[in-house]
Amino acid sequence: MSTAPNTSAAPTPPASSGGMFGAISSSIADLGEWVINMVTMIGDFAIFCGQAMGWLFTRLPRRETLVPSFYQIGVLSLPVVALTGLFIGVILAVQSYSQFRFFHIETQLGAVINMSLVRELGPVLAATMLAGRVGSAMAAELGTMRVTEQIDALSCMGANPIYYLVVPRFLGCLVLIPILTLMADFMGVMGGYVYSVYALGIDEHHYWANSQKVVGLFDLFSGIFKSFFFGAAISLVSCHRGFHCDPGAEGVGRAATSAFVHSFVSILAIDIVLGIAVDRVYLWMYPNGMRLF
Repeated sequence: MSTAPNTSAAPTPPASSGGMFGAISSSIADLGEWVINMVTMIGDFAIFCGQAMGWLFTRLPRRETLVPSFYQIGVLSLPVVALTGLFIGVILAVQSYSQFRFFHIETQLGAVINMSLVRELGPVLAATMLAGRVGSAMAAELGTMRVTEQIDALSCMGANPIYYLVVPRFLGCLVLIPILTLMADFMGVMGGYVYSVYALGIDEHHYWANSQKVVGLFDLFSGIFKSFFFGAAISLVSCHRGFHCDPGAEGVGRAATSAFVHSFVSILAIDIVLGIAVDRVYLWMYPNGMRLF
């Protein structure tokens, strides 16, 4: 009588430590590669900014290159910035009224709305709209020029691409974003006023009197001061992304997307730093601070 062969699987040997150490070493290598890429990108961006600033203080662009950039950045951005500011003012009034009514301080609504707009929301919203509408377009345009070798052709013809392509866009964002910020502030203030007075029935005299008591020129100029840094960051980040675009249509799309994302993150980071600095200056100039009552 023959015995059946043993078909049971052999016991699996314990996993060697080499697999675990291999995974750890691979993760460390990936982290090191990411750090190297980040340091390289930061260094390349710093060199790019230095070259742009060098041309800016050496020789200004010609009018033929400045006017189209100013029109594209400033004039075409006014409608979307104005509409956004109007809606934000109305939204602030809608969301704040119930809380203010609970404490019976509805007449202070104008002070809070206007302070929020001129100090924070106006500059940040104008910069965000500029990054979304202009920053992505600049990155896509320059990325297309990089892919089609137009930037290389400029270099072969003896024209510096940074002077010809970057400096006009940088000046356009730097000069025109304060105007866009003022437009966003104005439309937001008017939107909050119209809704608060004519829809919510708040007394018009007290609305403006409390706003005038709280909001001053320092608050307005602090928002405009921030906007200069926002405009500079948007233009430099977007142009840098376009100049270093990957080949192909997919690379142009990634450049436009990363331009907006990096610009928006830069806006928030700059806003945090400048907000802390502005608050310290404000407390130094006005030790008693802001008083609503």
